Amino acid sequence: MADVAQTDAVILKAAKAFESWRKVNPGDRAKLLRKFAALVDSHNEELAQLEVLNSGHTISNARWEAGNVRDVLNYYSAAPERLFGRQIPVPNGIDITFKEPLGVIGIIVPWNFPMPIAGWGFGPALAAGNTVVLKPAEVTPMTAIRLGELALEAGIPEGVFNVIAGKGSVVGDRFVTNPLVRKIVFTGSTTVGKGIMRGCADQVKRLTLELGGKSANIIFADADVEKAAANAPGAVFDNAGQDCCARSRLLVQSSVYDKFMENFEVAVKKFRCEDPSLDTAEMGPLITAKQLETVRGYVPENTKVAFQGSTPEGPGYWFPATVLEVTDVSERTYREEIFGPVVSVIRFEDEDDAVRIANDSEFGLSGSIWSRDIGRAVRVSRAVEAGNLSVNSNSSVRYWTPFGGYKQSGLGRELGPDALDAFTETKNVFFDTQL
Repeated sequence: MADVAQTDAVILKAAKAFESWRKVNPGDRAKLLRKFAALVDSHNEELAQLEVLNSGHTISNARWEAGNVRDVLNYYSAAPERLFGRQIPVPNGIDITFKEPLGVIGIIVPWNFPMPIAGWGFGPALAAGNTVVLKPAEVTPMTAIRLGELALEAGIPEGVFNVIAGKGSVVGDRFVTNPLVRKIVFTGSTTVGKGIMRGCADQVKRLTLELGGKSANIIFADADVEKAAANAPGAVFDNAGQDCCARSRLLVQSSVYDKFMENFEVAVKKFRCEDPSLDTAEMGPLITAKQLETVRGYVPENTKVAFQGSTPEGPGYWFPATVLEVTDVSERTYREEIFGPVVSVIRFEDEDDAVRIANDSEFGLSGSIWSRDIGRAVRVSRAVEAGNLSVNSNSSVRYWTPFGGYKQSGLGRELGPDALDAFTETKNVFFDTQL
């Protein structure tokens, strides 16, 4: 649990390392990132087992998460040699632009996906020539520390990629106030994100925010209803619902509502909540006792529970997959991010009604649209206010495509080619040729 002085020492170390790291030959920087990726790949099972202990993730998810770090590093290893400026036609001279690194990047990682979210920050940041100070969440520091060790083993110079464990109110706040940190990348709650944004304003510090979500899963009558119902549990109960992209609002067209719910109940009751170290596990426990109490508070006795899944006996912060039927969009279970395995189901009548209900939220991170009508799918995709949508799928994240939210779900984009712009400044230089 680092204090302010220790945090400052690490930031200063990263600032000094930046002066040499930014000058490393692009091809050499690319080779180091590829070597780092290869080491992460060779330690996939170790990292996955550590994540099960670290955060209660299912082993299958944890293996994917370690693999995602590898894939992100490999993807951005191509960037150092392709981070091009431009030549712009101008009269009486030559005008060119350079893409230059920012400096020290402070990355603040949440507890729900410790490995991949860390990688989404440090992958493009290192590729663009920046140095990194990474703060994992207080309750899930282990895989971040191990990734830091693997970076050193790969030959990333000391001081370039730093991991510092501590409280957000100490380490995270110092990232915001220390002028040597040129940019903050934060993933977490909207409330904390707003505070970081206010703090960054004092220095006009660059900022990327990925915040809360209350995503809609829209099922039209012309969809493959059986497939949509079979896929719906994973869309919201994966990682015990502790996912900003969780489709925790389920909108079903009235004419197929009963059919969908019959199929959905079967799928929910088959969804395996068990010891996350088992290969068969689809959902593990919640992260802490505090989170368990928070989730319980959203399912009081007077709420209509349509049906629930099961949980194992014995120790663990278990909460069953829970389906609530909602008739009033003002209900807090429908409006607030629960961050647990709870989904609110509501009926809609037509396309306009679906869009209206979907957009009736302060959030706009992700969502799904299920329809066989391609015209409808395009119209609704354009109309729904969210940064990441899937049609006939519940997938939100691909490392080669941009990821981020509308409204109070965040600022900026991570992943894909767009992320590199967030870790560079554009410098414009004009050369007068009339001398």
